[in-house]
Amino acid sequence: AMGGGPFYMTWPKVIRVELTGKLRPWVSAKDVILKVLEHLSTKGNVGCIIEYSGEGVKTLSVPERATITNMGAETGVTTSVFPSDEITKAFLTAQGRVDGWREISADADAVYDRTIAVDLSTLVPLAACPHSPGNIKTVKELAGTKVDQVLIGSCTNASLRDISIVAGALRGKTVSQTMNFGLACGSRQVLEMASRSGALGDIIAAGARILESACGFCIGNSQAPRTGGVSLRTSNRNFFGRSGTNEADVYLVSPETAVASALAGSFVDPTEFFAPDDYPKFELPKNFIIDDSMIAGSGKAQSDISVFRGPNIGEPPLNVAMSDSINGVATIVVEDKITTDHIMPAGSRLKYRSNIPKYSEFVFERNDPDFAKNCLGNKEKGVANFIVAGESYGQGSSREHAAICPMFLGVKVIVAKSIERIHKANLVNFGIIPAIFKNEDDYAQISVGDILAIEGVMSAIESGESTVILKNLTRSKDIPLLVEFTKRERILLVAGGMINATKAGLI
Repeated sequence: AMGGGPFYMTWPKVIRVELTGKLRPWVSAKDVILKVLEHLSTKGNVGCIIEYSGEGVKTLSVPERATITNMGAETGVTTSVFPSDEITKAFLTAQGRVDGWREISADADAVYDRTIAVDLSTLVPLAACPHSPGNIKTVKELAGTKVDQVLIGSCTNASLRDISIVAGALRGKTVSQTMNFGLACGSRQVLEMASRSGALGDIIAAGARILESACGFCIGNSQAPRTGGVSLRTSNRNFFGRSGTNEADVYLVSPETAVASALAGSFVDPTEFFAPDDYPKFELPKNFIIDDSMIAGSGKAQSDISVFRGPNIGEPPLNVAMSDSINGVATIVVEDKITTDHIMPAGSRLKYRSNIPKYSEFVFERNDPDFAKNCLGNKEKGVANFIVAGESYGQGSSREHAAICPMFLGVKVIVAKSIERIHKANLVNFGIIPAIFKNEDDYAQISVGDILAIEGVMSAIESGESTVILKNLTRSKDIPLLVEFTKRERILLVAGGMINATKAGLI
């Protein structure tokens, strides 16, 4: 159970990543997951889980494992797992949570759908180049490229381990004067422990700006790079425009590569910039600082806590139950690898997240500035909006607003070559039908403005049929679509989403 209730997922395929050897100094966990992304790319992995195994697992701490599994999302897999072993137990002990530990490992006769071998001892520093986490090059290939900004932190690389390594590398040094250098600790706990250890002081003395422990620069609501600039970040996504500056090139790197490049003022390979013996030593604390006193509900009854709602905070919009026939128009046609940042921009728009009518004005604003206006015009006339897409539609952040806002605009169907798992679940939750081209070539049979219709769709989904026919009335083409859903998903879709189904007592 997650969040107090069951977590529903399709039975996955399992990709085994067998780790051997041990990471060399100045090569880190970020380079491991970038290597995995080089193997798997960011598409074609829906319905899979990555399982890490092999002797190399024992050489990785829990924070290092967390970095690797965190960015597994960029491959499109359902989740990533490491065994739970004595290293896990030591970490949970230090966090005062050893009662929650149990050993978990793969069965000796486990069968895998695919195996990838990664020798940690031969890994080199890697970088994800603009504008995709799967666009991998070695740092050595990029050496000499001038860098304008280095930002260390985000959920991927902001553990006490990462911050301490950066502090050790910076001690007694100053970053390049041409550099905009910032660092965000991953939590209050990390910030406090880094402060008490002296690590934070070393980082500040080196010229860093200390940023809030929040998504911050990763989602483009701070530290936007200069126009035409090069920004090195330890975060997990570098989609076009996500940083807040469309004309910037954002690279994803390890903290080791980031700090070396901050000192040099240009891309440098940390294994060549630093001496191996200078790699900072970090040991897991015997006890982490644990202080829950500021967490709401920790010292008082939940009923005593009130939430202030200002004028920019509204109620979630409700969908209507599905119609048996959906008649509409192809309001937009987009290419492969459309991310939730394309659909629902972050950055300066995030302040409207609780104001759906306002936030919806910015859906697909980078692809078609008139999209929202056109959708609302169709909705007022009772015409359904269809979104037509290529492969891996909805990759990236699990941003439910990328489903809520299109639903508010009257989007009824997504027709794509493939749809990423989390986004598909969000679409179902808000009553939008995620349909897949049975024949990928049919993607070319739909253009913006084509009149589309699906007859008997509610009956088909209710009865569990796997195929419906999309009629392109403009071109007189019949296009078969796959609508394969679980029983629970069918209930949600027919009801018009999870809120409606829950209120009706259907789930």
